[in-house]
Amino acid sequence: MSDTSSPVPAERSALVLFSGGQDSATCLAWALDRYDRVETVGFDYGQRHHVEMQARERIRGGMATALPDAAARLGEDFVIDLSGYGAIAESALTADRAIEMEASGLPSTFVPGRNLVFLTVASALAYRRGHGVLVGGMCETDYSGYPDCRRETIDAMQTTLALGLATPLEIATPLMQLDKAQTWALAERLGGRALTALIEEDSHTCYRGERGERHSWGYGCGHCPACELRARGHAAWKASLPA
Repeated sequence: MSDTSSPVPAERSALVLFSGGQDSATCLAWALDRYDRVETVGFDYGQRHHVEMQARERIRGGMATALPDAAARLGEDFVIDLSGYGAIAESALTADRAIEMEASGLPSTFVPGRNLVFLTVASALAYRRGHGVLVGGMCETDYSGYPDCRRETIDAMQTTLALGLATPLEIATPLMQLDKAQTWALAERLGGRALTALIEEDSHTCYRGERGERHSWGYGCGHCPACELRARGHAAWKASLPA
């Protein structure tokens, strides 16, 4: 991988941490609306819901239709193999374990240090590709208790990475204070029904990786914490729309 020679200033160029889920799809649309140049990075860490890797391709492909005016700003996609890390940080997302609360007070879906690792790796890619902004879907409103989703953690990482790279670096988290209903509403403001329909149909959130049953909010088991959050948020957003 070589350095980019993009003429776009670093502060106008963003790298989106893109999983293929509802939140990262919304963040991608947000970045395309805001920055002159946008690339995406995904991480294969052995997640049980590996279908999100295919969801990434569908969402990226659908953005040209949902956001035609922004399509030219969407650049390359990168997928980083972090399977070794996933084996070390075993959780209910990377192994066949029950999804439940543990004695630590955190859910068994917590992957220790996941966002810290993702941001560190993404910052190295951003450095090489000329991006001054990382965009992530971290949220502390309904984040399932994950400590690496708090803005306090992100602020510390932003400072650390900028110091370690000796270059300015912003970590933007547009969903940080939004609940799932507000995230659906943000997607609607950014791309109207075309974008929300793309997210409903092609994004993937279910922790169990199930895509057999289509609900009003998309595909999933309907019972895991991720599905329940998405379903409640979708219902609340729909209820807020004009009749």
